[in-house]
Amino acid sequence: MATAPAPQDPPRLHPTVAAVTARIRERSAPTRQAYLARLDAIARRPRGSDRMGCANVAHAFAALPASDKFRVVAERSPHIGVVTAYNDMLSAHQPYERFPDVIRDEARRHGATVQVAGGVPAMCDGVTQGLPGMELSLFSRDTIAMGTAVALTHDVYDAALLLGVCDKIVPGLLIGALHFGHLPCIFVPAGPMSSGLPNNDKAKVRERHAQGLVGRDELLAAESAAYHGAGTCTFYGTANSNQMLLEAMGLHVPGSAFVHPHADLREQLTRQAVRSVLAITRPEHRAPIGHVVDERAIVNAMAALLATGGSTNHLIHWVAVARSAGILIDWDDFAELSSVVPLLARVYPNGSADVNQFQAAGGPGFVMRELLASGRMHGDVLTVSPGGIADFTKEPLMQAQGDDRALVWRAWPEASGDTSIVRGAHEPFSVTGGLSLLQGNLGRAVIKTSAVPDDRHIIEAPARVFDSQEALQAAFKAGELNRDVVAVVRFQGPQANGMPELHKLTPPLAVLQGQGHRVALVTDGRMSGASGKVPAAIHVCPEALAGGPLAKVRDGDLLRVDAVAGRLEALVDAVEWASREPAVRPAAQAELHGHDLGRELFAGMRRNVRPAEEGAVTWL
Repeated sequence: MATAPAPQDPPRLHPTVAAVTARIRERSAPTRQAYLARLDAIARRPRGSDRMGCANVAHAFAALPASDKFRVVAERSPHIGVVTAYNDMLSAHQPYERFPDVIRDEARRHGATVQVAGGVPAMCDGVTQGLPGMELSLFSRDTIAMGTAVALTHDVYDAALLLGVCDKIVPGLLIGALHFGHLPCIFVPAGPMSSGLPNNDKAKVRERHAQGLVGRDELLAAESAAYHGAGTCTFYGTANSNQMLLEAMGLHVPGSAFVHPHADLREQLTRQAVRSVLAITRPEHRAPIGHVVDERAIVNAMAALLATGGSTNHLIHWVAVARSAGILIDWDDFAELSSVVPLLARVYPNGSADVNQFQAAGGPGFVMRELLASGRMHGDVLTVSPGGIADFTKEPLMQAQGDDRALVWRAWPEASGDTSIVRGAHEPFSVTGGLSLLQGNLGRAVIKTSAVPDDRHIIEAPARVFDSQEALQAAFKAGELNRDVVAVVRFQGPQANGMPELHKLTPPLAVLQGQGHRVALVTDGRMSGASGKVPAAIHVCPEALAGGPLAKVRDGDLLRVDAVAGRLEALVDAVEWASREPAVRPAAQAELHGHDLGRELFAGMRRNVRPAEEGAVTWL
């Protein structure tokens, strides 16, 4: 009779991953210990309906059916709060309309009760790109965090389910939830839309429109064929990177990130979220989110981001997320991890595949299995699933069981379903994560190189300086940029105008690069999670409005963007550079960005916001 194989030792953690984690833990010790002490003290209190006054309790449950009131007050059954980012402006969030009914039904089957604790705003960056609304986008993250706090501050919940997918919504919900770190919490995704016009084809139409070769009608037809139904946009931008990071942190039902909203499996995964959050409220399995999100979980998220070529926005957002749990990370940590975490996925804009093809080829589960096996992720972490992070390396599916069908998980095949999309750690697309930290006399910035051609990792060219993205677009249309150029777009930082994404600059710069010019972008603003093949030194700190060196750059200065050596420099005589007075933002521009369309309501956030490398947080 065959004997069972001997137990295998867990993979040894890569020394660099271990060293970065240890450095973060040491740096964060005072703030993390204070955070855990606060949430543990809160967790020791009596349940909400037991410790509150009778009038408070009556108000809290006035609208519940009598049977639910009896359960939560008399029987002390678990009471779940739902924080939802539902609206039907966002295709990714439109499916959430029906989720509360499903959640209530499943909870009642298990003797629990549910209330929608509150809703949070959720804006679509795709709608606001290049428009005034984009100047509210980054600050909407902290607004969502505050909205989450308002919802949960009714303080009658034993656990929470968080419904959100898109760019600022997931970080905002997560920041808010971590300020209620004593609660067990699970994120409930809605899934991507079905594949439409391939992303590469869409990008080509955009570039042709930027050149004036096709009109608005053709461009609108292409965009509508790409964005055509319910679910997350299918490119691997910030929204889908959110889902990858939540899987890596163990905050989802395993494998739930990229299942279509209308698939039968989606409802079963949502029901499983209810069962799972009830399981982790029990004393013997309790897993409050403040304990789940520790230093190892944050490093796991960083590794997953790097291994998949995810959104650069998370170099801001996850700094803020970590800080919410008393953990201090910086761009040096990302850069050091990037040097040893291999690139295992190519999904648009880092490849031609969309997230549905990524999921079919192995998706998050395959990538995480490879990272764990190669020692690039921590395996000894607390998650919302009983089997720990290993559960997140499996694929969920519905399987026949007698006359019924049940939700089960199975291991992904050892081999990739498509090696042009996902690869094992032994044959990566790149041995590094494709993210570099740049430093020099222009400040500190980050550059994502995973989609940039190898011969464009170093650009040295004269500067052309712009104080707005509209000015760059006008210069492009006038033919003024048909040469080697480093475009400097400044006064785009958090203090200046809320640090909008500058995704509208991608098509014209891509056209110039396609014409053979050596082109780069340097900015204290952000690029979209969908930024791609044009080298871009972004998030430059300190920002120009705060006296950063971008304010010293003049047209014609020779600039060097060097992702190989990690340098960002103006090649200007040091004496002259030191003597230059920084440029002042034009008064008309300051007036424009401070008023109308709600922007004046965020003036306090612009005054108080921390630099991008500190997470652009407004609440410290």
